[in-house]
Amino acid sequence: MALLWLAIHAFSGQVAAATVDHGLRPEARAEAEMVADWCAQAGVPHTILSPAEPIVGSIQAAARAVRYDLLHRWREAQGGDWLLTAHHADDQLETLLMRLNRSSGVGGLAGIRARNGAVLRPLLGWRRAELAEIVAVQRLPHVHDPSNRDERYDRVAMRNRLADVDWIDPLAAARSAAACADAEDAIGWVIDRMMAEHVHKCEGETLRLDRHDFPREIQRRLLTRMIASLDPDAASPRGEALDQALVQLFRGKKATIGRWLLSGGEVWTVCPAPPRSR
Repeated sequence: MALLWLAIHAFSGQVAAATVDHGLRPEARAEAEMVADWCAQAGVPHTILSPAEPIVGSIQAAARAVRYDLLHRWREAQGGDWLLTAHHADDQLETLLMRLNRSSGVGGLAGIRARNGAVLRPLLGWRRAELAEIVAVQRLPHVHDPSNRDERYDRVAMRNRLADVDWIDPLAAARSAAACADAEDAIGWVIDRMMAEHVHKCEGETLRLDRHDFPREIQRRLLTRMIASLDPDAASPRGEALDQALVQLFRGKKATIGRWLLSGGEVWTVCPAPPRSR
């Protein structure tokens, strides 16, 4: 609600709002209608979005995917340019610490991007408490989602542990995430050019890297991009599996990642792995 209040005061007459009812809590519909009522009084067009099918699987991940799909479709139907979400500096800190705990590299430590396609997150420089103050002072309607207190979710557990920590500055963490995002973009820019210069299409589904005397991270990125260009739907190889493959390639040997065979030597190649014998 703080984001909505800020947006309609910054861009009067140019804002529409949507609330997603995931169908996971019986009270969610009434909460969405509460937002709709406030928007009606404020003269803001509002839509309640609901998935056509029940959400299944990993609830938080599945709900996020459904939510963004609904919101993107709604934005396009509205003819809107941007989709704004209310992620803030405390969210960014939680994300960074969780990804550090999972051995993330530069890309992961870029955290929540300030811009991702049509999605803008203008509040990454704001603290949760600052936004709560806007809600309180402006007497905006709000609710407390009980799932935000459920420590079965990693983010909730991290948030509760950070509540007693006063020596970490979320705004400083947000700036570090932004620096990592810039570094990730720079690496991507380099890889685009190196793919064009050093990676060649061979017969069939085979790619050849004509040289590999590059820094280790560039080698990782090139192999990852080569696999992705052959199989865009494949899971991105990361971490230990990719490093173990690099060791074998440096020895002039072969390694397998997913359904792809990587061969080392003076040049490196990526091609489909032969079928496994039964």
